[in-house]
Amino acid sequence: MDVPFLLWLAVLGLIVGMLAIDLVAHRRAHVIAVREAALWSAVWVAVGVGFGAWVWVAHGAEFGQQYFAGYLIEKSLAVDNVFVWAVVFTYFAVPREFQHRVLFLGVLGALVLRGLFIAGGSVLIGRFEAVLYLFAALLLWTGYRMLRQRDEHLDPERSRALRLFRRLVPMTDAYHGQRFVVRRGGVLLATPLLAVLVIVEVTDVVFAVDSIPAIFAVTDEPFLVFTANAFALLGLRAMYFLLADLVHRFVYLKVGLALVLVWVGVKMLLKVDVLYVPTTLSLAVIVTILGVSIAASLRATRGQGRRALEAPAAPPFRVASDEETAALEPVWRRRAAVR
Repeated sequence: MDVPFLLWLAVLGLIVGMLAIDLVAHRRAHVIAVREAALWSAVWVAVGVGFGAWVWVAHGAEFGQQYFAGYLIEKSLAVDNVFVWAVVFTYFAVPREFQHRVLFLGVLGALVLRGLFIAGGSVLIGRFEAVLYLFAALLLWTGYRMLRQRDEHLDPERSRALRLFRRLVPMTDAYHGQRFVVRRGGVLLATPLLAVLVIVEVTDVVFAVDSIPAIFAVTDEPFLVFTANAFALLGLRAMYFLLADLVHRFVYLKVGLALVLVWVGVKMLLKVDVLYVPTTLSLAVIVTILGVSIAASLRATRGQGRRALEAPAAPPFRVASDEETAALEPVWRRRAAVR
């Protein structure tokens, strides 16, 4: 696939432009309602699918199918990531009106990190084809682990990232609006919102370790790997606010994701020396597994409505009072003028 440098710049410009639109639309802290989240989710999906349709028309059906296979894998794995975020935000009692800022920066960081991972993965595959065996083994192991631990959930209280952050960074015990740092008594302090952002970024890195090898199993074109990742990630914030209160309904999704990872791991093993699995077949298998797992989940939980996760009785952080926030000092102090 011949991708000129100007096309790379155009795609990056589109991504930056969409992020800017999203940032401007949510510049004020507010609770994002289901209707607003559904509208934005539809916009992001339309952008991702529209880009895939352009790839199909401009570069042929094979590359179009590779893009959509990668997009589906990333989007489905992103749903699991959304559920982890729901657990994190609930445990730390992050006010809903502050969550979008954390997710925006978290997704921005994930785009940068995954871009670096994709570049590194492309170089490794180009120089050492045997690394595909390592990727395949990682996918098979991750799929097996997800099947065994399908009923287990993240426990933020045991997060090593949080313990390390608290040990190294002085912080307040209260949220001060959407601020990540504040100054009190002449000391610069992190707020709990910054700690939550760090945990979100760490979880993004963990998910990238699974998702990047998975998408390389369906396409080895760096342009398709990056764009499928990027357009799947762009809609994560809206997807979170749409699905966060429906975690309890997707009871079989993790099983479906595990089977998808096992499938693409087997496909990657076969691809190295044995057999090339056509992209059409691979895409059909992925769609079938995800469709069955989602349909089975919704059928098993039919009649259940939206329900927020149960918050801890004593959250580790609180919301600062207006008086506490008003007493804060400016974060950036001007140097006194020299007489």
